[in-house]
Amino acid sequence: MHIAWLGKKSPFCGNVTYSREVTNALLDRGYEVSFLHFAQEAFDPDNFFPYLRAGQFGSTVRTALQKSKIAPIVAEASTGPVACEVSLPCLYKSTIYTIPTLKSSKVLSDSLRKLKPDLVHASLTLSPLDFMLPEICEELNLPLVATFHPPFDGKLRNLTSGTQQLMYQLYAPFLANYDRTIVFSQLQRDVLMRLGVPESRLAVIPNGVDVQKYSPGPSQLKAELGAKRIFVYQGRVALEKNVEALLKAWKRAEMGADSRLVIVGNGPMAASLMQFYGEDYGITWLGFIGDEQRRIEILRGADVFILPSLVEGLSLSLLEAMACGLACLATDAGADGEVLEAGAGVVLRTQGVTGQLRTLLPVFEQQPEFTTMLGQKARQRVLERYTLSSNISQVEKLYTEVLQQHRQVPLKVSSSQARFMNPF
Repeated sequence: MHIAWLGKKSPFCGNVTYSREVTNALLDRGYEVSFLHFAQEAFDPDNFFPYLRAGQFGSTVRTALQKSKIAPIVAEASTGPVACEVSLPCLYKSTIYTIPTLKSSKVLSDSLRKLKPDLVHASLTLSPLDFMLPEICEELNLPLVATFHPPFDGKLRNLTSGTQQLMYQLYAPFLANYDRTIVFSQLQRDVLMRLGVPESRLAVIPNGVDVQKYSPGPSQLKAELGAKRIFVYQGRVALEKNVEALLKAWKRAEMGADSRLVIVGNGPMAASLMQFYGEDYGITWLGFIGDEQRRIEILRGADVFILPSLVEGLSLSLLEAMACGLACLATDAGADGEVLEAGAGVVLRTQGVTGQLRTLLPVFEQQPEFTTMLGQKARQRVLERYTLSSNISQVEKLYTEVLQQHRQVPLKVSSSQARFMNPF
């Protein structure tokens, strides 16, 4: 099966990780995958060739490309499961949203027409192109699956306030036109259903972690930092992540000299917070770390993972920490509370995070046996519910169902095609 995947390659965020992990796993299972992503590059619609990079082409895609304008690249490619990579032009992209150029929809449509995938899967990038995808795929008679990432505050599920609720309200009418939309939790599904998305168009498939890669193991982190107990936050340093609440709690808790709080990540609030919460308080800022193996080593060397977010979807960073056997504390934001429920970790309220952590941090510092027990339960929870292998198997099943339904529906005629067939 050939999947055209529309997602993000940069800047680094959960969507990037999701796209990388899922597409790599699909490739491992023998799928052909074409990766379409936004890049701030000029695009010449009459010269499609530069936007496809040499890769490994499956026989089906190779035959299609040999008949197209982009045939020269086929000579550079070796046999294998990967189709190609396509850059979609954009004016701006961030970890949160993307602004495509006016030509991006044409680039996307032309690319899909040439590649002839069996199915399109869009890991939605919060761009205007998300709203145009159903019409583009309908015109090309391609089944369309989406993954909807926006976070939400688990305590605002009545949709009465909050920017994230506005995002759900904006997207719901368009998600109803996708063949299927993947969400990470029952909570997300319920929110979208209340906004009018049919239940039959929604599929709950939680994020998954490679539990062979993310697992307990040796680490030199404590030796590097000269610490006996290490607490870690890993993620963006932004307002919605509520990192300052954690820093205030750490400072007020007056943790012992042998304990360290490690902040892994960067963001708009990092520079200002570093001025007030630094080494004098046992806080180490490591910044953004792109090397995945180094991030795993940090998790393996830590004892406790803390996620104080105000809004979340289903945090991959939390799942990765749990898989590495860390005791985890996280707010009941998004689906994170579901992940830690029934003893797999400590669930915090999104209100008053500083006060709660001020009380809990010394307990985790002084009770290593309790920390170890929670870490074991956390990994067991991931093994039971959140493995990447299980995630991909569910995605495969969804693809099969969508394709079968698509083949049973009579061929749709788009409005533009109808005007061409009957101009009068």
